[in-house]
Amino acid sequence: MSESRVDAMLGAARARLRRLTPEQAAAALADGAVLIDIRPAAQRAAEGSIPAAVVIERNVLEWRLDPTCEARAPFATGDDIVPIVICSEGYTSSLAAASLQDLGLPAATDVIGGFHAWAAAGLPTTS
Repeated sequence: MSESRVDAMLGAARARLRRLTPEQAAAALADGAVLIDIRPAAQRAAEGSIPAAVVIERNVLEWRLDPTCEARAPFATGDDIVPIVICSEGYTSSLAAASLQDLGLPAATDVIGGFHAWAAAGLPTTS
């Protein structure tokens, strides 16, 4: 069976990202990166949250991170921000980070393994 379209899309997205391990993402936060949790509320309620993360659900991500948009988040002040996207397992976040690169944010990336890997690494979470 050939590769599905979504698998090909995911592969293309990841090929242009400098994906980070949870530990690398945590270190990047200390250097000014912004961790963005795109999981829906129900998923965060079931799995837990990351205290250092800014919650911006996937359906509004581009509007909140576009520095030229009136609906932008307060920290979305220019193309030099470093958004690190995290989802549950690291799939949706790869597509979202690639979309942010398309938006003009070249440093956008995601966390390998998502929230599950973050929690497994013993990094801060709340339930």
